[in-house]
Amino acid sequence: MRNTAKITTAVLAAGALTLGLSACGSDKGSASSSADYSGPLVVAASPTPHAEILDYIKDNLAKKAGLDLQVKEVTDYITPNTATEDGSVDANYFQSQPYLDDFNAKRGTHLVSVADVHLEPLGLYSHKVKSFDALKNGATIAVPNDADNESRALKLLAANGLITFKDGGKGQETPQDIAKNSKGLKFTEVEAAQTVRSLDDVDAAVVNGNYALSAGLKPAKEALVLESAKNNPYVNVLAVKKGNEKDPRVQKLTKLLTSAEVKKFIEDKYDGSVVASS
Repeated sequence: MRNTAKITTAVLAAGALTLGLSACGSDKGSASSSADYSGPLVVAASPTPHAEILDYIKDNLAKKAGLDLQVKEVTDYITPNTATEDGSVDANYFQSQPYLDDFNAKRGTHLVSVADVHLEPLGLYSHKVKSFDALKNGATIAVPNDADNESRALKLLAANGLITFKDGGKGQETPQDIAKNSKGLKFTEVEAAQTVRSLDDVDAAVVNGNYALSAGLKPAKEALVLESAKNNPYVNVLAVKKGNEKDPRVQKLTKLLTSAEVKKFIEDKYDGSVVASS
């Protein structure tokens, strides 16, 4: 049985008192040097696969390692970072390093990654065609609307020959940066969490791995095209507020997340749809 607590954006936004937690840092700059590292480690995570991986650790490995782990499920890509910044949670596990870097730059947060854990290959899915080649001229493709994931989605299409970029694909691309679009594809920008829900309304959608898995899709088998794991920069990370990297609880979780036991769990459970970092 899963003991993960579900938490909404509104609840997290209400702060530490609502969650019954003590803040582990201030909302300005790095965490305080006098931060309290006692008590449970509270981690905000996307339900699939992040919270599932943390639940495995909680149920099977944490006690032996002397770690009291609490997992808070969050379904959006904003709340985990703002909650980690304001101290409502101690850490988060849901995002790639490029997304984290972009979030810090645009929102003035002070978050750092402490462990590379896994990759969820981004995929192109469709309810209307059975193969990548069957996409018709003028097809509408839904892509995530945040800068990092939109660029990643467009690069997936470029890697498979559907589009090319003016800059060769070396920056953070948007549809305006497309140089060649041989099929005249049209792009609909939606929140990342809504891409999978848009599949009935568009010809295809580029969906993040966690949302694909949560919707019951099997990326390794059902994606029309899937990101390559080789040299992929979008590895998902465990993140904390700067200054909390040496929190002994975080260090214990880092060791467990990158352990052979967790790697085997990922391989067995997700069958190639989630790839553990080496």
